[in-house]
Amino acid sequence: MLTAIRLLDSPGNLLHQSGVIFISSEQDLERVPVDTTKSAYIKSQLWEKNKSQVHFSSESSQLVFVKTKDHDSSSYQLELARKAGAASWKVLKEWDRPRVFYFGKSEKLLMAFLEGAVLASYKFSKYKSSKNQAPSSVEVCTDITDESNLEELISVCLATFVARDLVNEPVIYLNAVQLSNEIEKLGKAYGFHTEILDESKITSLKMEGLLAVNAGSELPPTFSVMHYKPASTKKFKKPVVLVGKGVVYDTGGLSLKPTPNSMDFMKADMAGAAAVVGTLCAVAKMGLPVEVIGLVPATDNRPGYNAITPGDIITYPNGKSVEILNTDAEGRLILADALLYAAKYDPKLVIDLATLTGSAAAALGKEGAVMMGKAYDEEKGFLKIAGKEVCERLVEFPLWEEYGDQLKSTVADITNIGGPTAGAITAGKFLEHFTDYNWIHIDIAGPSFIKTGESYRPAGGTGFGVRLITQFLKNISK
Repeated sequence: MLTAIRLLDSPGNLLHQSGVIFISSEQDLERVPVDTTKSAYIKSQLWEKNKSQVHFSSESSQLVFVKTKDHDSSSYQLELARKAGAASWKVLKEWDRPRVFYFGKSEKLLMAFLEGAVLASYKFSKYKSSKNQAPSSVEVCTDITDESNLEELISVCLATFVARDLVNEPVIYLNAVQLSNEIEKLGKAYGFHTEILDESKITSLKMEGLLAVNAGSELPPTFSVMHYKPASTKKFKKPVVLVGKGVVYDTGGLSLKPTPNSMDFMKADMAGAAAVVGTLCAVAKMGLPVEVIGLVPATDNRPGYNAITPGDIITYPNGKSVEILNTDAEGRLILADALLYAAKYDPKLVIDLATLTGSAAAALGKEGAVMMGKAYDEEKGFLKIAGKEVCERLVEFPLWEEYGDQLKSTVADITNIGGPTAGAITAGKFLEHFTDYNWIHIDIAGPSFIKTGESYRPAGGTGFGVRLITQFLKNISK
């Protein structure tokens, strides 16, 4: 995997070098130091024949010209550059000393191209008996960016890798306790404070949802608190709190999921937690001037002898009683505990990320995530803008009062599931009962895990949410 980008001062003589030359526009080609004959040939191949790559090889050099596609939308243009970068990784990884040359004028396009290459280089090979060695760094020759921007790009990509690694780990290793151990290690490595609440502390705090979901497990739950506090904050006196669903494996409990093909990737049901952990890593590494707190309630959901049953009723510390009609709607139960806990920080904004509903995945597929909430329109707007910038896009669903009617219970205040329609929204309406502050819910069930890799998202955990939330925090802290 690529873990570093180094800046070169001068391209030197291209005729004696090997590397990828990124072409972001037809004008870029005019600045490439090659003779007119080669330039004319490259132009004809890239534009007249509409090829995405042109290869030149000789005894002393191997040059690959990579062109990105044009698009009227600036956000799509960046995404196409990322995909071009991902495609270039197939070439770059074959070289001992991979290089990228850029003679264009758009720093954003270059950074997107490099981001695509770095993200595409990810490989989860911990359990492979044989591991293919790939270069760990790439050299970049350009005069439109500097080392600090390249370091920031790498920081975000490596934080995304942290999230991908956590999602890809099987539950035989990454149970709730081990997840908290990993969080402690990452806190020490990246520079944020951690506090791990064990089962006795969770019980004393009456985190009834987490205890209920954990009742069928032989392993205890954990509740991890991460705290990044910079020396100074430019704009905000209150913290942003991130909450991540940490169901390390979800069988559905007694409401057992059907098989096959519905349980084989349920190790990914903690992708929300992974996104929060990855974001804390990125924010701390970058030193953003905004206080960020991460909360991760963690457990597995199993049909053990003492598991909660459909029809059980639990009551949260805020007095809200919940009739559990489906034990496979467990994520919202543990998120409710974390959302109540978040209030103690008097937050500016709370954002939760969760693989919460199949309804969200059915609505948007892997192309984006569902969001909803009762934050200010400006805050939601900034989040949507960040989503477009990094192509982790959000579609806002309504939280109309009528949807809450589906959660009415005859024996408790609310049920933990709604009716047969609008499942993503009724899940959000459930969570709303446990918030009395600015709050945004993001359902990442669709884009958080893909079985077949594509472009810069290899198969498995995608790390969705890390780049989104990091970009959002970067934007609002300026």
